[in-house]
Amino acid sequence: METAQFGALVIVGLLVLFYGGTFLISARIGRKDENADAYMTGGNNIGFGISAASMTATWIWAASMYASATSGYTYGISGPVHYGLWGALMILFIYPFGRRIRSVAPKAHTLAEVMYARHGRSSQLMLAGSNVVGSLISLMSNFIAGGVLISLLSPFTFTQGVFAVAAGVLLYTLWSGFRASVLTDFIQVVAMLGAVAVIVPVIFFAAGFPAAFETGADNLTPQQGSFFSSDAFMNQGAPYIAAVLAYAIGNQTIAQRLFAVKQSLIKPTFVTATVGYGAMVIGVGMLGVLALYTGFEPTGGDLNNLIPEMAATYLSPVLLAVFFIMIVGALSSTADADLCALSSIAMTDIYGQAVAGREKADPRTMLLIGRITMVLATAAAVAFASLRLNILDLLVFVGALWGALVFPVLASFYWEKVTSRAFTTSVLAALAVFLPVRFGWIPTGGLFGIAVDVLAVIGIGVVLGLMVFGFFGVRPAKIVGVLAAALSAPFAIGSLHEYATLSGSLVAYSVSTVICWAMSAGNTERFDFAVIARRTGDFDDSPAGAAAAPGTDSDGTGSGGTGRAVPAAGAGAPRPAADAPDAAEPAANSK
Repeated sequence: METAQFGALVIVGLLVLFYGGTFLISARIGRKDENADAYMTGGNNIGFGISAASMTATWIWAASMYASATSGYTYGISGPVHYGLWGALMILFIYPFGRRIRSVAPKAHTLAEVMYARHGRSSQLMLAGSNVVGSLISLMSNFIAGGVLISLLSPFTFTQGVFAVAAGVLLYTLWSGFRASVLTDFIQVVAMLGAVAVIVPVIFFAAGFPAAFETGADNLTPQQGSFFSSDAFMNQGAPYIAAVLAYAIGNQTIAQRLFAVKQSLIKPTFVTATVGYGAMVIGVGMLGVLALYTGFEPTGGDLNNLIPEMAATYLSPVLLAVFFIMIVGALSSTADADLCALSSIAMTDIYGQAVAGREKADPRTMLLIGRITMVLATAAAVAFASLRLNILDLLVFVGALWGALVFPVLASFYWEKVTSRAFTTSVLAALAVFLPVRFGWIPTGGLFGIAVDVLAVIGIGVVLGLMVFGFFGVRPAKIVGVLAAALSAPFAIGSLHEYATLSGSLVAYSVSTVICWAMSAGNTERFDFAVIARRTGDFDDSPAGAAAAPGTDSDGTGSGGTGRAVPAAGAGAPRPAADAPDAAEPAANSK
């Protein structure tokens, strides 16, 4: 079948319609409402409607759709379920940890800022640095998705498409930062969910559903045709369980929304996002399964082309335009979140603490730094997008990389004995083991392979134990962790090292956990968690933060997007005491 294409004027019109509309929405936040804290977290009091939509839109990005379809095309009928279900559940697993984080640091801006208050400079640099790398990769992935989409559906080239998407996202995010991001997310997520509900069934029936699933069964291997495929679980499901747990804990875009939503609304916000993400991503991923059954082959074997080419082949011009807006909305909602995350790190962790110090930080300078960071990050992501790397591989790699941070970060919020030295050593050691295992730098045969398997088995216990801990506490978590490791050991030891992606991720979890625990257990000092709230808080005392929380009513429950402004929590209050640790005054437990 011939694929449909739009003319240059149509594509330009659709882009102007989408980005022009989002810019007009964000323009409602005027110059008089400038506030450094609002630029980063929206006043810590955003209501349910806006926050749930923003969490959903941020987690659903173009890479989610493309990677879910890639999983379906590669692993068969269980591929999208392994991708979408575990990703959705990880959103759910965030909220119990999120409530603890907010109770300890109610007005923080970044997780790295909290780690600085908890441990000192080294842990802050690790968390901030990992988020800079992760957000740049995420930004690059979304620009790649946009460039591929525009190049396939129009006369424009991939590079021109990347520039168009980058400029559009920067246009509406630059001025108002996080406030613009959450305000536009509500419109974007409603449009995306509506588009999926129409487009996926239309493509299925246009491709010959349900007959295609009978006539095309021969195109599948036995593993691809099985819903309980071990190949799909070991190569997609299990690595993604570990990866998205790390995303949930280490990702600044998620933490930023956690710090922004009203504290009492954390649970309903994340539960709603769980349902929205799962339904949408699994639905789109089934297009990859359909392509597998029908024998559809993307151009040049590039799986990034799969979804755009399926849409261009089976959709009418009108629905193809709807599909185009859906993908652009998905990638934009996450790209603007990445820009906001990077600007917050630059404003808070680099300027606000490392350069000026909390007491001397100038809010106007912070805003300027935040905007400059967005411009530089966009330029860097555009440059890296030319590499056209595989999006699914990028997602799993970054998630596994963050796995080294999960236990040390979470333990720092619950266990008063964790030391700065334990945090730093455990993360560096985990990375030192993760990289050679993940990329096969050392042959995994013989004793080294057995050692990797043993560490990976411990990692299985750590991952499942942490999931249980968030909801049920320490004792059930220990029981589940030990049982998971013991039951998996007979099957895993001797073979798990053959799955480099999975074993690398699990090794990162286990090494960081074992070393952090071993170095902290004997510590006799106890950290006072109340110190964190005093060492974090607002930089800007300006009452302009009144417009910080779009869609928030006076009780903080949210109006679902009215944009009516209320004073931000704590606006105009005295700035917290500048007792954050520095090189001369390490945190209380940093010995």
